[in-house]
Amino acid sequence: MSKILPPQHSSHVKSNLLSKAKSFTVTDHPTTLISTTSTYTNTTADPAVAFINGLLDRIPLPRWAIYTIFAAGGLLILLCCLCVCIKCCCKGKKKKKKNEQIDLKAVNGKTTTALVQPDVADVDYGSTKKQRGKLLYSLEYDGPLSELKLGIKQASSLMAMDLGGTSDPYVRVYILPEKSKTYETKVFRSTLNPVFNEQFTFQLPKSTLMKSTAVMKVFDFNRFSKHEIIGEIRVQLCNVDWNHIIEEWQELEAPAKFEEENLGEICFSLRYVPSASKLTVVILEAKNLKSMDVGGSSDPYVKMQLALDKRKWKKKKTSIKKKTLSPYFNESFVFDVSLDQIQRVNLVVSVWDHDAVTRNDPIGKIYLGCDATGNQLRHWADMLSNPRRPVAQWHSLLSAEQVNSTLTLKKKIPIPSKMKESAQQWYPK
Repeated sequence: MSKILPPQHSSHVKSNLLSKAKSFTVTDHPTTLISTTSTYTNTTADPAVAFINGLLDRIPLPRWAIYTIFAAGGLLILLCCLCVCIKCCCKGKKKKKKNEQIDLKAVNGKTTTALVQPDVADVDYGSTKKQRGKLLYSLEYDGPLSELKLGIKQASSLMAMDLGGTSDPYVRVYILPEKSKTYETKVFRSTLNPVFNEQFTFQLPKSTLMKSTAVMKVFDFNRFSKHEIIGEIRVQLCNVDWNHIIEEWQELEAPAKFEEENLGEICFSLRYVPSASKLTVVILEAKNLKSMDVGGSSDPYVKMQLALDKRKWKKKKTSIKKKTLSPYFNESFVFDVSLDQIQRVNLVVSVWDHDAVTRNDPIGKIYLGCDATGNQLRHWADMLSNPRRPVAQWHSLLSAEQVNSTLTLKKKIPIPSKMKESAQQWYPK
């Protein structure tokens, strides 16, 4: 039998059911379901992403390792492309230098009494002439003392010779035609606008002065290769008004190659150990030596001589290399030099051509030490500032007459033992 509820109780049940139905429809929000399905369809809809994810999942490595490998590979490819670009640029630069025609016009010797910086209006637009930079120099002549004072003040807008867009400039100065002395300024690193402020003195009588030419050459310093010339200035001294000091800015010209003889280059290393008082000279090699024999070759060897207080002191020499202009020696020599003596010593390195019958001929010379200048002084200073470490450098050979006149060595230092022997011979007991 079915139980009949009272009317009041049945109405109460209906109201409970309606309230539950209302609460169910409120909590079941359709927006949440739509957003979930839409997000899912977006992540699975792109087939390319799914394909890449599938490939990555097949590799038996963690994701961070895969990304690291990809980054390293990309960096390696970038470095290779950079090296290829640099090599192509260098080849293009060398080819351009080789094919370029240079107009070798001598300086006409015009001077000015004022300190004048060249203006933009002085530049020849449309000209194919290479801009090498400008040099400020000074000239002064002291008649009573017969002295020519040549000052190298500064340079500006020099031509860049290094890959970094800079140069390591220095200036070499001498007087023609004698060329008895050659001076060099200090080397300035990584600059196209060096300030030198150096002055050099030449002994020249008035009669010789009127026939002479002052030559100022700007070079780019390279430790392990030949120094490249940036440009030069030649001033005919007969055209200069010597009633006052001359200071002038002048454009650098292309170097004249007919005047300076190429004697070759030599590479050697220097090493000094203060605690042991040992100076080690390693003659490595030479190249492009001047031919001294009839057959177009030479039999070169190298002599080293130490001069203490400008007096000949100790000497050694290498073996002779037959019929070559680019000999390889790699021979080491050790000199006993105290710390006090190393401050007063000069090292003369000379290349000679050996002759079995006649007298040996000098090919070229170079000297380093306390009295040296320019690159030679820098090499010596680098050796002293880096004790116990060999310092190697290439040097251009100079003529023997030029080095001898600059260094002016005196007679050999007398050895005490020999003096005693000679005294015993002259004054026997």
